[in-house]
Amino acid sequence: MTSRHYLHTGQRTCHADDGHEVPCESSGQDASFAVGKSWPEPRFHLCDDEVVDRLTGLIWCRNANLAEFPLTWQEALDFVATMNREQRFGQRDWRMPNRRELRSLLSLQTKLPALPELHPFINVFDGWYWTATTAAISPTHAWYVALDGARMFFGGKDQSYMLWPVRGEGLNVIPRTGQSLCYDAAGKVIACTGSGQDGEFRYGAPWPEPRFEILHAGVLDRLTRLLWCRSANLTPQPVVWRDALAAVAELNREGADIIWRLPTINELESLVDCAAHNPALPSGHPFVDVQDIYWSSTTSQFEPDWAWALYLEKGATGVGQKRFAQFSVWAVATVD
Repeated sequence: MTSRHYLHTGQRTCHADDGHEVPCESSGQDASFAVGKSWPEPRFHLCDDEVVDRLTGLIWCRNANLAEFPLTWQEALDFVATMNREQRFGQRDWRMPNRRELRSLLSLQTKLPALPELHPFINVFDGWYWTATTAAISPTHAWYVALDGARMFFGGKDQSYMLWPVRGEGLNVIPRTGQSLCYDAAGKVIACTGSGQDGEFRYGAPWPEPRFEILHAGVLDRLTRLLWCRSANLTPQPVVWRDALAAVAELNREGADIIWRLPTINELESLVDCAAHNPALPSGHPFVDVQDIYWSSTTSQFEPDWAWALYLEKGATGVGQKRFAQFSVWAVATVD
């Protein structure tokens, strides 16, 4: 089977609007499908001061707080450069992870921290960690990920957050972010060479060209092998979460041969091009009626009466309360 280039979220339980756990069968929720590249067992291999993630092939510092204090974005990049000059742990290819690499560590079944159970890391801070990916919507900001509950947003590069170095190119199971330029703290484009930024390394699975193929049934993303409805707006107005799940179930009752579902947050995030905004989709995409915020089928374990959503104008992953009619619906299907 073709590699799908998106990861299983780790979610194993299903939850009602009020957060109570419910049976997964026929729920249409994330855990009822368990899609994406599955996790190996055990997932991590500890080797002295380094941890190999056997899912991605990336090698992380075991100590998730080597710097000991929050750093500005440039200070974090400089810290990693110093690690390489000093050959920290005998290596000189350390870098700040891009946003998809840092997200790849997350488990959406856990919280405080949102990391896989029995992970071997130490000194994990339940707060924001920098990535090497600049926010295209505001280049004076860079993407960061919260280890308490797994949100991903962007913060000013002059603010101070945590650093978790990584090395290696991995197993090519995580897609590239799409970012090809590099920026200083003032948001000015700079030369990428020696910057340590996402745009310099561009690690991850390359995007096929063309990335999208219009089929009779929908739009095939040739990177992930996911089939998306070409119309990115299944309901006439924003809906509550249970109605989002119901709208996709109704689509299946209409008799199509394809089994549609509400996408997981990892599937939604796989669409994001980190070089774009408003919307944060690859240039030339064929989708129509694109909305701002989309429900996923993934519950927030931090607050199970909330569910994950993709903020597509920015490219961020956040949450929304399931009982509020806030977000739109975009159906997806798996293609073998």
